[in-house]
Amino acid sequence: MSLFFVKYQGTGNDFVMIDNRSGEWDDLSISTIQKLCDRRFGVGADGLIKINSISGYDFEVDYYNSDGSKSFCGNGARCSVAFAHELGIIKDHVSFMAIDGVHEAVKKGSLVFLKMNDVSEIDVSHKEFVLNTGSPHFIHFTENVADFDIVSYGKQIRYSDTYKQEGINVNAIHQLDSHSFEIKTYERGVEDETLSCGTGVTAAAIALGEKNLIVGEFEYAVKSQGGNLAVRFTRENSKFTNIWLIGPAEVVFKGETNV
Repeated sequence: MSLFFVKYQGTGNDFVMIDNRSGEWDDLSISTIQKLCDRRFGVGADGLIKINSISGYDFEVDYYNSDGSKSFCGNGARCSVAFAHELGIIKDHVSFMAIDGVHEAVKKGSLVFLKMNDVSEIDVSHKEFVLNTGSPHFIHFTENVADFDIVSYGKQIRYSDTYKQEGINVNAIHQLDSHSFEIKTYERGVEDETLSCGTGVTAAAIALGEKNLIVGEFEYAVKSQGGNLAVRFTRENSKFTNIWLIGPAEVVFKGETNV
């Protein structure tokens, strides 16, 4: 059977996008998803996203990591908004359902502003932070992101006794100045470094906001390996609200493949 897809990327985080509003691909198997995401035998991507119809919202983001597991993906959600705009489902503002609940988003030119869920639970241990921004994240601070071996370190944390059952994403970050930082991310489900991770960037910004005792509205500029993003939030009494992940979402190519 022939499958039409569009490939998107958001700061190097790339996705196979499928318009599944008709439900035609509801039964797409995990093995097929894995093959489509394979960079040698398939299209090649960090994940696959089906845009589904859902009552009460503009659409549903049905996201799969490249290994077929499910989670919330910030950059994938931003790319989904851009794809929905291309399909004519939305104009500029959108409300959609994802695995972690309802999200709002706004498309402004090439940028997509994605509202994330509030965060109030942050585990701080040995100057490292663990929190959930739709997916679980481990934040490690380093003085040299460029030379940091995120794959080795990421596997060490992700497959430790503490996290091996459910898995965790691992981020190494370095604060560049009062309003910016750089980051590398090892993603569970991909089991490798990705050029960018939206939930990881958001988690890192929140960890820095907590570490630096930010009060009120604030915004960090973020340098990921695949491009630049921004995270805006409000911090009051260690609770983070009005969290926005901001960055580009672009078409790479369109294609057709047999499944």
